[in-house]
Amino acid sequence: MLTHAQIWMAIDRLAARAKLSASGLAKRAGLDPTTFNKSKRITADGRARWPSTESVAKSLAATGATLDQFVALISDQVRPPGEAMPLIGFTEAGATGRFDDNGFPSGESWDAIAFPAIEDTHAYALEIAGDSLDPVYRDGTHIIVSPAAPIRRGDRVVVKTRNGELMIRELKRKTAKTLELKSFDAEQADQMLAAEQVLWVARIMWASQ
Repeated sequence: MLTHAQIWMAIDRLAARAKLSASGLAKRAGLDPTTFNKSKRITADGRARWPSTESVAKSLAATGATLDQFVALISDQVRPPGEAMPLIGFTEAGATGRFDDNGFPSGESWDAIAFPAIEDTHAYALEIAGDSLDPVYRDGTHIIVSPAAPIRRGDRVVVKTRNGELMIRELKRKTAKTLELKSFDAEQADQMLAAEQVLWVARIMWASQ
């Protein structure tokens, strides 16, 4: 059975395959530019919103992809073992152009690191520099981030805000309207962000020690 997350991941992968953002894919398909935005994937009351058959068909036509290829984007979720994964320093990752609007690596500034199979072809690695995240993540630690992984209370996440800030926090609570984040520094207060302030959130799956 196909899930809501799988279908939307296939849309994102179709866009990335065509070197487009989700909004860029919508525009190329002749749809409203916001059709595939992450904010449109969940209704205001928290229900899952699915892409229409028409919007998928138009997207396939716009990118020249077949239905079989779209299905492969749904099912082919594992990065092949030994394949290089994009790597960039966390400080540099905060610069403009390092990610697209879906939170996928973008631009030419990324290096690469070998890593075993992980269930997200868009997963990437960030290298921590300095001691600002001690003792959770020390200088030189590599963290593996998955834009596709579902996030839950207590997960460690990377958050990109619409004003360009990139941060690493613990997810305390997420609703349709707000994102509540907990700092690794016990002396810092929890941070509450409105949903419209957040561009994307991605789960940290693994960290070297």
